[in-house]
Amino acid sequence: MDMFDLSGRIAIVTGGNQGIGFGIARGLAGAGATVVIANRRAAEGQKAAETLRKEGYKAIAVPTDVSQKASIAAMVKEVLKQFRKIDILVNNAGVIIRKPLEDFEEEEWDTIHNTNLRGLFFCCQLVGREMIKRKKGKIINISSILSQITQSGRGVYATAKAGVSHLTRCLAMEWSKYNINVNAIGPGLTITPINEKYFKDNPDDLKKILEGIPIGREAYPRDYAGAAVFLASDASDYVTGQTLLVDGGITFV
Repeated sequence: MDMFDLSGRIAIVTGGNQGIGFGIARGLAGAGATVVIANRRAAEGQKAAETLRKEGYKAIAVPTDVSQKASIAAMVKEVLKQFRKIDILVNNAGVIIRKPLEDFEEEEWDTIHNTNLRGLFFCCQLVGREMIKRKKGKIINISSILSQITQSGRGVYATAKAGVSHLTRCLAMEWSKYNINVNAIGPGLTITPINEKYFKDNPDDLKKILEGIPIGREAYPRDYAGAAVFLASDASDYVTGQTLLVDGGITFV
């Protein structure tokens, strides 16, 4: 038996329509999972799911705003209606605002935390309740290298991601008795549609970060697929509460 085979498993990927989320969705689908892309913009989610289907994979899209608990609940209900179970949850949806800490407005703090931490928690909770019933499940939270290190202008985002990594440990501790593994992936520098314009407008910031990466390049969304498949599969059954840093080595130099 292939320990990495995900055939017959149902995987939700929030924010799976683009960037790291789509890279992970494609990886899980390639390993055999049926992927549910849960993102705010319905048309983009449908397009991503259609792309995967054209590649021969199983995928659907369910419009979901993770900053709204009712929207998460509706998504979970729809997935259960169609598939009657949820095996894997990848919490990838996220937003970032870059600015000095002294200039942050209250609504900007809320925007980041409502999606990156609050929304992630309620996704874990509402899906986790279903996993608890089945006494089986894999949850993968997308954290960041900024849960471990600091970078200028990203302080509020970093606090949310530090919260994600510690929440991952807390959930792992409480839910291990239900045979639910909860882990996180900590991406490094990745050029995605969300930050492409920023780095184009701030090439010096990009250059500075790249200079600190031993592997010598930014990550591509596909670089996270292997880690996600591992954490979603039977191969990681004895791994829980961890943040796996996929960062080209930037956090150890």
